[in-house]
Amino acid sequence: MRIAPGAFALKVFPILAQLASYRRGWLRFDVLAGLSVAAVALPTAIAYPAIANLPVEVGLYAAIVPAVGYALFGPSRQLMIGPDTGTTIVLAAALVQLGIAGPDERVAAAAALATLTGLFCLLAGLVRFGFVANFLSRPVLLGFLAGVALSLLIGQIGRLTSIRIESEGLLRPILELVSKVGQAHLPTVLTGFGLLLLLRILRAVAPRFPGPLVAIVVGLLVAWAADLPRHGVAVVGTIPTVLPTPGLRWPAGVGLDELALAALGVLLVSFGSGIITARSFGAKNHSYVDSNRELLGFGAANLASGLFGGFPVTASDSRTAVNDAVGGKTQVAALVSAAALLGSVLFLGNVLAWLPIAALGAVLASAAIDLIDVRSLASLWRMSRIEFMVAIGTILGVVVFGVLKGVILAAGATLAHLLWLASQPRDAQLGTIPGRDGLYKLHIHADARALPGLVLYLVQAGLVFFNAEYVKARILAIADSQETPPAWFLLDGSAINHLDSTAVEMLEEVRIELGRRGIAFGIAGLHSGPRVMIDQSGLSDRMGRSMLFESAEAGAAAFQARSSRQSMA
Repeated sequence: MRIAPGAFALKVFPILAQLASYRRGWLRFDVLAGLSVAAVALPTAIAYPAIANLPVEVGLYAAIVPAVGYALFGPSRQLMIGPDTGTTIVLAAALVQLGIAGPDERVAAAAALATLTGLFCLLAGLVRFGFVANFLSRPVLLGFLAGVALSLLIGQIGRLTSIRIESEGLLRPILELVSKVGQAHLPTVLTGFGLLLLLRILRAVAPRFPGPLVAIVVGLLVAWAADLPRHGVAVVGTIPTVLPTPGLRWPAGVGLDELALAALGVLLVSFGSGIITARSFGAKNHSYVDSNRELLGFGAANLASGLFGGFPVTASDSRTAVNDAVGGKTQVAALVSAAALLGSVLFLGNVLAWLPIAALGAVLASAAIDLIDVRSLASLWRMSRIEFMVAIGTILGVVVFGVLKGVILAAGATLAHLLWLASQPRDAQLGTIPGRDGLYKLHIHADARALPGLVLYLVQAGLVFFNAEYVKARILAIADSQETPPAWFLLDGSAINHLDSTAVEMLEEVRIELGRRGIAFGIAGLHSGPRVMIDQSGLSDRMGRSMLFESAEAGAAAFQARSSRQSMA
């Protein structure tokens, strides 16, 4: 089928669709959101390169160019891309593992890893690898946001107090803060918590007002008017004014296989962190997230970063939180953010040098508070205590072990819970209600009665290796619990969508065990796939094809006809 050029352009460049439906009133929100995001992104762009022992300008490139790449190719209207703590830490470990020590070679290797990560993201998106994001349940998403919020709050202790916190986790940093509270720098505390109070008041009385931008402007004015640096308040300081230039960078003496293996590790971390951020904010704002398209957007962002001398990036939870809080509508906000960062580097370096670090801590702390959805967590507690515990486990995992490990643990707990549920599938015995057609579950309908001499047993799940023994034990226990031994035991397979070889062998053992008790075993309502399995195994012939029925109702009718013939005889 031929695709019109216009439709193809909209598919390749999602931002065109956003612009096509753009409303004039959105521009104010996008501009304010973009400026707010830039204000928060600038200090992290300056600080993060130090994690991997890279120069400051590399972080600036990674904050500016990837935002444009994702804005053009990324599907989300809200997601903000840039340097990420977890991804940068993995990058630092990869550079050490590759044995790259020289400053120029480290810059080249970081850019090469970003380029390869981008290519791998594009390939993963094209082969639809994004399905792995489907394993991230709502409790995991809620817990992730809350965990990130707590991590962000804890991470702002130093910015808001000037106390150096060396502990990690949740309780240890708080205990360390209590033990060092006397070391707090009063002017920094007043600046940081004063701006945080201003942000929370604005959030309460005017939630759409650009609080983060106001906090940055007020922080600059206060720093200049009160000469805060002279009073010991830390400020951002001098910002380099070097522009990025495009090019393909490659470190000398490092093989493609080594870089590719390192890039795969970066991909797993950046995608894991980024897609959870995307899904979390998507759930918060009731918007659909296409994981495969997100991979393409991440790929474009990392390619842009690598080709312009940056390092691997992913979705930024803090920048996305700021964008969400201000009310950004489209990726125009990301373009404004990139332009503002570029303009800041070129023209406002002397002004931004006065920006208090405490102001940035206040902005991030306020955004973190908004990420904790107490109402949804309370609702989860009422609906499912197990899923609530998964959410709490995710929170603790993110805070204690970091974003990626915490989410892996939580996702593992979710899968373990699902396997536990699947290992003990729901079931029911069926019977009839006098004067009504059809079959009914005995435990739901008090007036339903089992047919004398017949057990109709419904299993509401596929039968596979991890639940086969449980179902076998249930069948035999139900057969033995009847006051009068039944003549037939009929398995209703209408809800069994899958059988594996272990389950087929289990059904054979059930047939033999029931046969020893003088009970005929039959199956009704099997779908085509499971039916093929029992036919090819020979179970159909050993059971007798007369004991295979199109439906449980047909099996019940056959049993009643048989009973009538026997009574007449």
